[in-house]
Amino acid sequence: MSKLPNKWLVVLSVLFGTFTVILNNSMLNPVLPEFMHIFDSDAVGVSWILTIFMIAMGMTMPLTGYLGDRFGKKTIYIVGVLLFTFASILGAMSQTLSMIIIARAIQGIAGGLMMPNAMALIFNAFPKNERGFAVGTYGISVMIAPAIGPTVGGVIAESFNWIFLFLVNLPFALLSLFFSIKYLKPTPSNPSIRFDYIGFIMVTLGVGSVLYVLGQGRELEALVSLNNALLLVVGIILIIVFVKYELRREQPLLNLRVFKIKTYRYSIFVTSASSIGLFSGLFLIPYMIQEAFELGMIATGLIFLPSALVSGLFMNIGGKLLDKKGPRVVIPTGLAILSGASLAFGFIELTTAFWVIVVIYIVHGAGLGFGNMPATTAGMNKIPEHLVAQGSAMNNLIRQFASSLGIVFFSVYYELRRGHMILLDEYTVQEATLQAINEAFIIAAVIIALAIPAAFKMKGVEDEEE
Repeated sequence: MSKLPNKWLVVLSVLFGTFTVILNNSMLNPVLPEFMHIFDSDAVGVSWILTIFMIAMGMTMPLTGYLGDRFGKKTIYIVGVLLFTFASILGAMSQTLSMIIIARAIQGIAGGLMMPNAMALIFNAFPKNERGFAVGTYGISVMIAPAIGPTVGGVIAESFNWIFLFLVNLPFALLSLFFSIKYLKPTPSNPSIRFDYIGFIMVTLGVGSVLYVLGQGRELEALVSLNNALLLVVGIILIIVFVKYELRREQPLLNLRVFKIKTYRYSIFVTSASSIGLFSGLFLIPYMIQEAFELGMIATGLIFLPSALVSGLFMNIGGKLLDKKGPRVVIPTGLAILSGASLAFGFIELTTAFWVIVVIYIVHGAGLGFGNMPATTAGMNKIPEHLVAQGSAMNNLIRQFASSLGIVFFSVYYELRRGHMILLDEYTVQEATLQAINEAFIIAAVIIALAIPAAFKMKGVEDEEE
């Protein structure tokens, strides 16, 4: 390890940590029915295993900018790793569903501390003209973990005791802890920063309310219930009031003035569209393979893994191109590829060969690699260095909102459209399933394509903002 430059050891340190956070969350998705059986619970009860993580992480992210500036980014990242390690042990030792939900809440808090600070620490270690390649390498964990997580989780659930769904985190977390303590550079702390209690209460309640509704809203009945509708309205109002309040503060909890930087604004729009592209695939492909084509989980994994590997490869290539040529070469190309692959899924038929689906999803992964992390890097390169942690926190939070909203939309659309076509008696269940998925992918393709003009407006490191 000593032969590696220290800046690359920084990437390695945060890669292990964020990989295990994302992997653990995606592993638990396919095994929720197993928890229903183990703890004699219903679907609503076990759904909190996923929902509480998303809410806790989303509520923590707005704090990371302040905490990183107040106590140092390295310190806060390490605290996050320690919390995640503790929560994983707690989850494995849990005897009740309530204890698992508590462990998952602590994991969400840990993820909220780790994810934004990971990006800030990489930016702190690399000059602007090298960040594209560095973030592309780090981004491999972001792409591969959700792709292999469901397969890994399914294998563990079928072959081992469920506690290994939590214990599998420990090697990665401990490696991240070791490398972080040894190789992360301490960043300055500023004890004079005042904590914005009013802003904290507003953003925490607002973000928590919206993410709760989105987490519960994968079925139409839950989404349109009176309680959820009121909670959603209250959450949105609190976020709007928070924004207006923070813009008047001298020391805001979140410095929203970074949105005055055009390239950062465009990058948020692009990464949100890319996130919808990512999660549309992660949500719809399993239904396509398992419900329409009636294949198993192994076949699903065979589609996800090569796409994730190609996505990681193209993140590296895209990062290098970003460093050398700027955002307008790589990011619009990635969005065009991603949109085209999504559109191709709109024309899949039940007679389509399995290898064709694999190839299309590989192309989809290449588009994500070019369009996602390079856009994040280009946007954050334009932020003043002292605001990088805040910019990263807002980027992660908005991307989480976009992905959650995308999953809710595609879930409801799939449920309603498939049910409608089955009732018409003109389609078999397989045909109705595939037609609903086709249409959902076409919608995703249009959303992604709408972000291409914004990608062309992004500025590179050497370009001045207007």
